[in-house]
Amino acid sequence: MSVIPAIPILVFTDLDGTLIDHATYDAYAARPALDALRACGGGLVMASSKTGPEIARIRDALGWPDFPAIVENGAGLLPVSGAGQGDTAQYDALREILNKAPEALRNGFDGFGDMTAAEVSAATGLSEDDAALAKQRAFSEPGLWRGGDRQLDQFLNYLSGQGVTAREGGRFLTLSFGQTKADRMADLIAEFNPSHTVALGDAPNDVEMLQAADTGVIVANPHRSALPRLPGEETSRIIRTTLPGPQGWNAAILELLLELKLR
Repeated sequence: MSVIPAIPILVFTDLDGTLIDHATYDAYAARPALDALRACGGGLVMASSKTGPEIARIRDALGWPDFPAIVENGAGLLPVSGAGQGDTAQYDALREILNKAPEALRNGFDGFGDMTAAEVSAATGLSEDDAALAKQRAFSEPGLWRGGDRQLDQFLNYLSGQGVTAREGGRFLTLSFGQTKADRMADLIAEFNPSHTVALGDAPNDVEMLQAADTGVIVANPHRSALPRLPGEETSRIIRTTLPGPQGWNAAILELLLELKLR
């Protein structure tokens, strides 16, 4: 990656339910804050469970191609102006480990790599075109666990012995070699050297990222259980929005830019 001068603020953001509306998949309500962030010379790093091809399309549509993105829950990075999947060596190794699991355990896990685009569409609510992008994986494998609790424990123990971690988020169990959004965030902070960092998210897989930022913002999402109270909320280093999704995102960023005298 090329090195660029230090910037006043670098925003790390989850997508679905945070910057993007849960129901409409639209970020329109966050446009004023996105424009203000761009005007002050700030940066935007998208950080999501989505794949590189999925995020590349969103990043281009919102006009932020000059910043890398954290893909597949931190398992990889989408480079500046990158278009998609890239090297699939990690994903191929992950699938090999998965396919060597004992048959009774393997049959309990139905990964995106086992599904057609139509089946991924049915499981996620994505269109078939978007589901096809979600299947273009390079680093991690989400899927549905269809076995029992005892089998799940055995499955997780098998994966752990192979160096694979599994994280639950919503309906899906996602397998990877252990990188998190916060790990990638640290790499990008070291590269960009921002004066202030912000992280926004709504789900358990965002917690490490929220805690690693100078300011963490828990974005309201009425479609999921609220995150438990986090360390840092008592000092307002971590705050919560009252408005949901991109509306809450917009209000939080505009207010923070005012506080930092960046608008």
